[in-house]
Amino acid sequence: MIDPTLPGGVIAVVRLPEAIDLGPLAEALSAGGVTAVEITLTTPGAVASLGELTAKGGVSGCLVGAGTVLDERAARDVIAAGARFVVSPTLELGVLRCCRDRHVPCIPGALTPTELLGASRAGASLVKLFPASAVGPRYLREVLAPLPSLRVVPSGGVSLETTSDWIRAGAVAVSVGSALVSPSLVRDGAWDQLTARARAFVDAVADARRQIAAAPA
Repeated sequence: MIDPTLPGGVIAVVRLPEAIDLGPLAEALSAGGVTAVEITLTTPGAVASLGELTAKGGVSGCLVGAGTVLDERAARDVIAAGARFVVSPTLELGVLRCCRDRHVPCIPGALTPTELLGASRAGASLVKLFPASAVGPRYLREVLAPLPSLRVVPSGGVSLETTSDWIRAGAVAVSVGSALVSPSLVRDGAWDQLTARARAFVDAVADARRQIAAAPA
């Protein structure tokens, strides 16, 4: 299975009030270095948008997945439409099992150390820390001290200002919603601005990873 957190370290979350043509949006994000785009099922027409993009051949260098997947039926539907990874706000064993059977990465949500470890033990190679804004980077650092094998992606309230803090705290990537995929930019088709935002997030992740690599052991 392909890891949606690599190499860019940014999962762009698309949660919009109306149906969209996912192609130009994904192209703009990919141009900024984002390698994973998650379209949530709360966005009208999400499954159809996934299917249309898949039918066109997808976006080079960018995985497109589905988020807010709450049950096994929804997981089957989005995978059939072409989702390359599946994200849930909670641990749903049916979703995880469906993804595993189809060799599609599944990223369930969790908050407490017990939930995070439980999701990992259930077979999730990546776990979404949600809502990340409720706890902060220090919380993640303290959780990972006794549980260093967890591969955690914070989601919910992640901003450009906090991205580096999350990576330095031990996150393998960040999941970013409206701070990156602004509904107003999408509505206006401001793709150059969206690409610039994407590049800023990807650069912040890269800078933090370099700092970690350069730090004394």
